[in-house]
Amino acid sequence: MSAVRPPARHCGPGRDRDRDRGQVSLEFLGFLPLLLLVGLAVVQLGLAAFAVQQAGTGARAAARTASMDPADHPADPQAAGRAAMSDWIKAGITVGGDGGDSVRATVSVTIPSIIPGVGDFGTARRSATMPRPQESGALGAGPAAGADEGAAPR
Repeated sequence: MSAVRPPARHCGPGRDRDRDRGQVSLEFLGFLPLLLLVGLAVVQLGLAAFAVQQAGTGARAAARTASMDPADHPADPQAAGRAAMSDWIKAGITVGGDGGDSVRATVSVTIPSIIPGVGDFGTARRSATMPRPQESGALGAGPAAGADEGAAPR
């Protein structure tokens, strides 16, 4: 019995490789738009997280400034909130309180878009509440309670 041999190929060495030349480049070019889209989405996600972080920072700064005794600070709470954030962030700051022992600041930041065709990702909103001082000069602007307070024993 003779063994069955597969039919002989009539192509010389290297002829199959010539047909495949450039295939990897074409596959990469087809995959490149998807890679760019994923990269833009990752950057957009980071930009949104940065906007949320900036809103929180601005809210804390505005609330802290608004909670201070008027004798202790000359600054405007909205100006303090804007100064705490990046200059290119578009933000709206509202400061209010119940007139009692706390003050609340809310900051709304527009999330910028870098993805073409998508114009609006909404806003990031953060609030902060700070207590007001119980007495005037409680933040250190007034004189100390006692001259010997905190002094070393004699």
